[in-house]
Amino acid sequence: MTELQVLDIMYQTFQTAVRLTMPFLLTSMVVGVVIAIFQAATQINEQTLTFVPKFLTILVVMGLLGSTILATLQDFLRNMMTLIIGG
Repeated sequence: MTELQVLDIMYQTFQTAVRLTMPFLLTSMVVGVVIAIFQAATQINEQTLTFVPKFLTILVVMGLLGSTILATLQDFLRNMMTLIIGG
């Protein structure tokens, strides 16, 4: 295996990781900003007020994108297995 192939595998791995985590990170960030603006406007400083909505939105995103994430992981695993086998 050449250095170029190893770098390509690393690139694919990081690209897949970013593609899989970005929906969760973006929704969590948007919900966090909205809750922070609400807390600043009402001067309520409750920690569970930020945790529960973020958790629920992440569950919703997981429910909506779960099959797509699983298919992406399966494709990535198939590609890696073919590289390991030598095909």
